Amino acid sequence: MIPADRFPEGAEAYCGAARARQTWLVDHFGPRLRTLPALLEHQAKRFGGRTLFIADGRTITFQQAPDLAACWAGMLAANGLSRGDRLGVLCGNRPEFMELTWGAAWLGATLIPINIASRGFQLRHILSNSGAKMLCIEAELLGSLDTIDRQALALERVFAIGATGSRDLPPGVDPLPPAAGPIKAADVRMSDLLAILYTSGTTGLSKGVCCPHGQYFWWAIHTGRQLGIREGDVLHTSLPLFHTNALNCFFQALLNGATQVTDTRFSVSRFWTRLRASNATVTYLLGAMVPMLMSQPRRPEERDHDVRVALTPGVPGTFHTEFTQRTGIVPLDGFGSTESNAVIGTTLETLRPGCMGRLSDGFEARVVDEYDHELADGMPGELILRADQPYAFASGYFAMPDKTLEAWQNLWLHTGDRVVREPDGYYRFVDRIKDTIRRRGENISSYEVEQAVLSHPAVSMVAAFPVSSELAEDEVMVAIIARSGLVLDPVDLIRHCEVQLPYFAVPRFIDIVADLPRTENGKVQKFKLRETGITSTTWDREQAGVTVKR
Repeated sequence: MIPADRFPEGAEAYCGAARARQTWLVDHFGPRLRTLPALLEHQAKRFGGRTLFIADGRTITFQQAPDLAACWAGMLAANGLSRGDRLGVLCGNRPEFMELTWGAAWLGATLIPINIASRGFQLRHILSNSGAKMLCIEAELLGSLDTIDRQALALERVFAIGATGSRDLPPGVDPLPPAAGPIKAADVRMSDLLAILYTSGTTGLSKGVCCPHGQYFWWAIHTGRQLGIREGDVLHTSLPLFHTNALNCFFQALLNGATQVTDTRFSVSRFWTRLRASNATVTYLLGAMVPMLMSQPRRPEERDHDVRVALTPGVPGTFHTEFTQRTGIVPLDGFGSTESNAVIGTTLETLRPGCMGRLSDGFEARVVDEYDHELADGMPGELILRADQPYAFASGYFAMPDKTLEAWQNLWLHTGDRVVREPDGYYRFVDRIKDTIRRRGENISSYEVEQAVLSHPAVSMVAAFPVSSELAEDEVMVAIIARSGLVLDPVDLIRHCEVQLPYFAVPRFIDIVADLPRTENGKVQKFKLRETGITSTTWDREQAGVTVKR
């Protein structure tokens, strides 16, 4: 459903204009302009005093951005950072995060954005693996340094962002110096690393994804084409700047002459108020965020805004129609990992709830078996990818050649996602390969279990995961958040699922919980649910004597 009041020109004209605009940008910005310093300088001349970035009450214009980059680069250089060095930044959605990003790129250094929840072993690994020479950390997060041995790291300087003085700072930590005298931009190329972003590391050590400048140029092009970003748009995100989605959002704003408004964090209670206050026209939501918003009572603010589209990868298809009807916003699904780009997605012309979308121009995709043999349409297998343009993908994992070879074997990026390609070219997500549940000799998709459970009217959110059984194999367990004001009966849920799932995939264990463990980016941490497993509050279908029809 396309709301006519948001798209008076119609879907075809809207998407046609988006394609033409991004094609012009590709032609206009040749390879030498596809770096952050070059884009900052070029767009400052084009857009001058137009607002580029807003965070924490601070407004920065296109014209100010390259000057700030040059001055922050001067500060970093004056304190010992050089081209090729790595700068760790442990900071929330503050303007300093973006200023340090610009400064590092201007200097030719590489940014290491660190999840603000990182502690202990994970934080130590990131700083050690990256060889970060300098760390800029938000003063409120200084306690995380108590969980690591800094003496064993390559860190030479640690600066506290937002510190008012040095009296209460730990030894070896100084207040972040102010921006210094400007320096000339380094001769940065699109192949040079802009950032190293570390994965969550839920199945092993976090891997540092090496992201070149060119990759973020192409993120902006492909995501801008999908969403139909226009000059003057206001892009509102409450996602963390230390992840690729919000960094991608900034490049969309920079390349298209738009404004990025960065909220402190996602909040269900204030989301719509903040959206309207920012005058947003585009927004960004992940996975669980849409179900969380839809679980709330209807309110007038849901429609009182100017947003026309939202990028919503991973949002269950059952919520798409309700979300558009209630909010007037069209949710657009898609696929893009930190290692890849905006490879697959839906547009206004190709909407299909429950599907990732179709392959975007500029990429190749295959669905393969465990030996990389291509599978026929309709058969589930691993999604592997290649890009037509140089540096549109990450270049590997930092200081982990074995992991790089494993992920890029046969010169294709192996995503670890099991998908199905339909005969008409649409891709449908099945599961993370490592999230598959094995029961009674059958492979069960946790994603498909979740879709069946989510279609129950009393369910707001769900995570499906395996737990051990008496037979030394997996049993299916689900953790569920019920919709506000509704009571969920486990037996009713089983009856609901048995008509939608094979008998062997119907959950045995059900936990109704107040919340699910999530990352800072809103993704459910299933490994924590697996570790917790069956508890005293868990309902067991077999103990209750409830059988499933075959």
